[in-house]
Amino acid sequence: MRALRTGPLLAATVATIGVFLSLTGCSVAGDDRPVVMVSTNILGDVVGELVGDEAEVVTLMKPNADPHSFEISAQEGARLRSADLVVSNGLRLEEGLQQHLDAASAENVPSFVAGDAIEVLDYSEGDAAGNPDSHFWTDPARMIAVVDALEPVLAGLDGADSTVISERTADYRAQLETLDDEMSTAFAAIPDERRALVTNHHVFGYLADRFDFAVVGAVIPGGTTLAAPSASDLSDLVDAVDSSGVRTIFAESSSPDRLVQALASEADISVDVVQLYTESLSDADGGAPDYLTMMRVNAERIATGLST
Repeated sequence: MRALRTGPLLAATVATIGVFLSLTGCSVAGDDRPVVMVSTNILGDVVGELVGDEAEVVTLMKPNADPHSFEISAQEGARLRSADLVVSNGLRLEEGLQQHLDAASAENVPSFVAGDAIEVLDYSEGDAAGNPDSHFWTDPARMIAVVDALEPVLAGLDGADSTVISERTADYRAQLETLDDEMSTAFAAIPDERRALVTNHHVFGYLADRFDFAVVGAVIPGGTTLAAPSASDLSDLVDAVDSSGVRTIFAESSSPDRLVQALASEADISVDVVQLYTESLSDADGGAPDYLTMMRVNAERIATGLST
């Protein structure tokens, strides 16, 4: 008799679970939005601002990571090859990801390379001299150029509302223009004799070009954090710091600042080491959860560090 009573209950329970799973499955399977895979978290934030809910944006690079060296899983690589669009930085930035980007390209996955949308600068010194500088996002004007080029590509995604994307792009573009004005105002207060930048490696070429700074040097004299400085490099940089009178050195949040601290000691002068968010966003609880915040924090720290 007990078995007879529990049989209908078990059947009802199974039926209920079945309905729940069916509905859950339908919800996932019914999400037919286009999938946009983005290499770096900086570009991932920008793409997300432009598309809103019109596409699923998957950012491969985790917060606080190094774009030169981060890698992805085989599963993420497979998803990359099936995406509706792949957005990458280009200009040799994603060194650990390049094989997957090449594989997606070989399978004719639509792609957008941000570096193709800007006026590219070359490194002027160090091991990377003559090669393209990949850090264009330190110049908000160049990010505007990327956004302008991205709009028609995103608006053309099957299943996305192009009107919504155009409206969101116009709004975000206006925010970038405001950011550019704010940075210009902040940097205008820095005396001419103090407009010199030293960091972990060459990441400020575009910012210097946009806002009239001199890049005195970098502890790592190449375009990638995977390079390493020699004793001669450090000696040359100490000379540059001494001759320029630089009193603030900027260390990137995605790279250890031990080399910068060592340089500060080697130079035998009082040098402050200030952390900037230059190559990666932080997590949501950090100081740079999105691109606009990152740039504002950096502008304030650079202006303060070079003005005092």
